[in-house]
Amino acid sequence: MTESEYIAAIDLVGLKSGDTTADRERRVAISDLLESNQFSPNGEDLGPYNVQLSIDDGRLTIDIRTQKNAPVHAFMFSLGPFRGIFKDYFMICETYHEAVRDSSLSQIEAIDMGRRGVHNEGAELLRERFAGKIDVDFETARRLFTLIGALHHRAAA
Repeated sequence: MTESEYIAAIDLVGLKSGDTTADRERRVAISDLLESNQFSPNGEDLGPYNVQLSIDDGRLTIDIRTQKNAPVHAFMFSLGPFRGIFKDYFMICETYHEAVRDSSLSQIEAIDMGRRGVHNEGAELLRERFAGKIDVDFETARRLFTLIGALHHRAAA
């Protein structure tokens, strides 16, 4: 992976910005992702990349383009393998946000450890699904999992 193999811009199709906790977390994930990431479609060296994520019919589409908007590659992935992880992740996130209001620090920390574990599991599954198509480091996979989860949550609503 070369120095230019990273995401320079990302667009989440179908997500409108709001002022909910989830929207703020998504903005933080985007900011963190754009600040530092490693992203390389296999067989390409055309980065930095503009990436568009969308969900249609239960499938994730990743449209990868150069910064001059020339198409590089588009990938489609089934979200079926992620359904259980997304369900667990959003359930534990909801529990975490409730705990922040009403629980002790030790309870919040325990829930947060569980949330991080599920988040890591999702990131590893994402890296497995990307194998042979897109190379990403673990932190990039974590941030992409957050964003894909937000798209999935909105698509399911």
